[in-house]
Amino acid sequence: MKGALKIALGVVTGIGGFLDAGTIATSAQAGARFNFRLLWVIALGTFCIIFVTEMLGRLAAVSHHTLADAIRERFGIRYYIIPLVAELGLDVLVLAAELGGIAMAIKLLTGIGFAWWGLPVGFAVWLLLWRGRFGTIENGVAIVGMITLSFVAAAWKLHPAPHDMVAGLVPSLPDHKPAQYWFLAVSMLGSLLSPYVLNFYSAGGVEEKWKPEDLTPNKLAAGIGMTFGGAVGAAVLICCAMTLFPRGIPAETYDQMQLSMSLPLGRAGAVLFALSLAIACFGAAMQVALNLSYTFAQAFGWNWSEDLEPCDDARFAATYTLITIAASLIVAIGIDPLKVTLLAMAFNVVVMPFLVLPLLFLMNDEDYLGPYTNGWVSNVVVSFVTVMGFVLAIVAIPLQIFGGS
Repeated sequence: MKGALKIALGVVTGIGGFLDAGTIATSAQAGARFNFRLLWVIALGTFCIIFVTEMLGRLAAVSHHTLADAIRERFGIRYYIIPLVAELGLDVLVLAAELGGIAMAIKLLTGIGFAWWGLPVGFAVWLLLWRGRFGTIENGVAIVGMITLSFVAAAWKLHPAPHDMVAGLVPSLPDHKPAQYWFLAVSMLGSLLSPYVLNFYSAGGVEEKWKPEDLTPNKLAAGIGMTFGGAVGAAVLICCAMTLFPRGIPAETYDQMQLSMSLPLGRAGAVLFALSLAIACFGAAMQVALNLSYTFAQAFGWNWSEDLEPCDDARFAATYTLITIAASLIVAIGIDPLKVTLLAMAFNVVVMPFLVLPLLFLMNDEDYLGPYTNGWVSNVVVSFVTVMGFVLAIVAIPLQIFGGS
């Protein structure tokens, strides 16, 4: 039973951190504009995040450190202040994208403009964080998040040609709109390797008091949870490639993306799209808000835990309260959530290298991991992710300018 609960952390991270507004938006646009040709990006991102989350869980189980805590301790606050400040701005932007995704989902269901829902959905997220406990949030999102499998059902009903999907798993150069192609590729990787996912997963391991004997459940949590998110993300792309691409619909709005499920599943598909979007974004919103609280608390040595009463970790609770207010206001003033989402996903890759590079050193430090340091395969993967992260960080802003919507 305990092992199953640990796997739930992987599933909730896969739903809320892997499958969120960013993954849904970028995967939908990739399918609508380039057919199956960007499936390889989802496969690559899924492969990388499985290895990275396994390392983060191992770090938490063996050293009882989160990523933020270990970086601050090992490299000092002078280094950590760089990703800390960057993540402050980024998490406000990402949280606004997630709250905007929830608001857009409600708009699709009710017809009432999304801006009206900015403050109510922000309050709902805050209230659950204020009153809830980590286990309740974790298991609740994992259970209701199963509705996102409706994307898989829609993709299955569309009967995509296997050879087209296999061809999409092979990286290829675009035959039109190269800047847009590579911008989407970078944004998709940014959504799959979001900085907030990294510290949330390690903090979750510490919250649940993982120990070295939990390393096998950790591997299962990372593998099953991230594969779940990757499969659903691929299904979003396939649905849009099969329905929107032939019709020349570019998936520029959530209303257009909704067609990718309403065409194969009818009215039920339209409702399932809105519910899946809302639930995925709700899970992600809680992760982003908690992540910023975790990050600041661990950087400055504050009390922290979602299982503590707010009065016992007041600065921790104040941090997620303030970021939720700020993000809710961005939605309430009517800024297009989809544009915020694409911008946030592109900037994710700018922050990511500052977290992944220290992880490479930490996972080979016997003071933290003793006999559980990385093997050569894990080192190759995390080195690849580090190099890729720096390359993506360099090209992200130019591609945002020339290829962004």
